[in-house]
Amino acid sequence: MALLTGLILSDDEAFRRDAAAVLRSGATPVTITHERTAADAQPDLVLVDGRHDTQAALASTERLRAAAPSISIFMVSLEASPDAILQAMRAGANEFLTWPPAEGACHEAIARAAARRDQSPAARPRATTTVFFGAKGGAGTTTIAVNSAVEMARLSRRPTVIVDLKAGLGEVTLFLGVRSRYSLLDALDNLHRLDGEFLKELVVKHKSGLEILAGSDHFDRPGAADTGAVEEVFRLLARQYAHIVVDAGSQLTPSATAALYAADTIYLVPNPDVPSVRNAQRLLDRIGQLGACGERVHVLLNRASEPYPIAPDQIESALGRPIEHMFRSDYRTVSAALNSGVPLSLTGNTEIASQFDSFIRRMLTPHAEAAVPARRSTLGLQRLASIW
Repeated sequence: MALLTGLILSDDEAFRRDAAAVLRSGATPVTITHERTAADAQPDLVLVDGRHDTQAALASTERLRAAAPSISIFMVSLEASPDAILQAMRAGANEFLTWPPAEGACHEAIARAAARRDQSPAARPRATTTVFFGAKGGAGTTTIAVNSAVEMARLSRRPTVIVDLKAGLGEVTLFLGVRSRYSLLDALDNLHRLDGEFLKELVVKHKSGLEILAGSDHFDRPGAADTGAVEEVFRLLARQYAHIVVDAGSQLTPSATAALYAADTIYLVPNPDVPSVRNAQRLLDRIGQLGACGERVHVLLNRASEPYPIAPDQIESALGRPIEHMFRSDYRTVSAALNSGVPLSLTGNTEIASQFDSFIRRMLTPHAEAAVPARRSTLGLQRLASIW
């Protein structure tokens, strides 16, 4: 999968909204940019509305192709006559779609655009975005997100950042025992000057190498008006980091939805109890309605220890999808980690540390053997706090 940036050229607001939903609904993550920001960050694909004014659409296609030879251009029309297709191809379009497009045809076109982008000589190694979303508050989503991010930074040895999207009650910096002068709001309010150097000022670095973009202290932000800016921040982070981890909380806010659209992988985190399973069912349905592709959604069962209130196979049957990983409950180890200031994923040879190690190894190398090497001891090193 590849995270693509899409631009929609149309004066029809309803068309832009519907086209954005179509572009976002496939297995390849696509974030939508706007003409005012596209000049600063060239999109990977442009969808040109040619339904009513074909000549203007062809002229726009020619200008786009001359200005950016490497981008993918999708021409949209109401009918697919041979003459219309030929004119579009001559103008420089890569794809020709009738409106509304067949779902399979559009997703295949997006996959081809991703392949063209990745094969370009100027293509950068792409970032991966992983979003953790709780089926309910208190499910342990932040614990899993934080410790997964720490382990990802340790094992991959590549630039990794965790973004706290929860408004008012974000706990990522608390869990890692660090303080940050700045937060996500500073990024959202300074998009006009947000570049690699400014981003370095906004994040705080953990001893593991993980960098943190702290959560907002305001309960009403990020809000609905910040959705476009949140997507833009993810695009900018993708230029600086190999791995982006997002703690999206347990509320399907506009900002959380923006994170789902940007995600390569979405991990839904329930506990083995009735409220969690019920919420997980409804959230899976809602994520599908929002257009965030179901192929990207995976289930992580947290605090899964026998005797199970609900058996894992019953949960899989209720959700209609498999449980990818189960994190067992270990309250004593977690409490000790909190009191001693040692993050769970860096506590040495404990069962829960091994769980995070094996989970992230499989995430980083999904086709490798499942063997888990012995963990090195971390005794004697100053560590920072985490919490269950």
